[in-house]
Amino acid sequence: MSLYERLGGEPAFQAAVDGFYRLMLTDARVSHFFDSVDMDGQIAKQKAFLTYVTGGPAEYTGKDMRSAHEHLLSKGLADEHVDVVIEHLGATLVGLGAKPDDVAEVASLANSVRNDILGR
Repeated sequence: MSLYERLGGEPAFQAAVDGFYRLMLTDARVSHFFDSVDMDGQIAKQKAFLTYVTGGPAEYTGKDMRSAHEHLLSKGLADEHVDVVIEHLGATLVGLGAKPDDVAEVASLANSVRNDILGR
């Protein structure tokens, strides 16, 4: 069974991405990164990306992580912001009843693209 299926499939991912962005947009540590972002588009891209990397039925056709986040480096994007993303994603998944091992696997996936996101 894929991580996508273990986490609950499409309905769970819709709830997870929506909940995740509610946390991100209300967190002063990271909310400023979304000031001029089309959130409907962002949510759709994030859902497709997470579905894809967890083995679900989606093709991610967006930018690679380095290109997608490059413009945020000039706004100060740093390791602590990636940590906040992982924190909120994990909290969202736990709130939806995800098992600790599955939450840890999602965190590992997020950490695996950290250097690309930060342009390293």
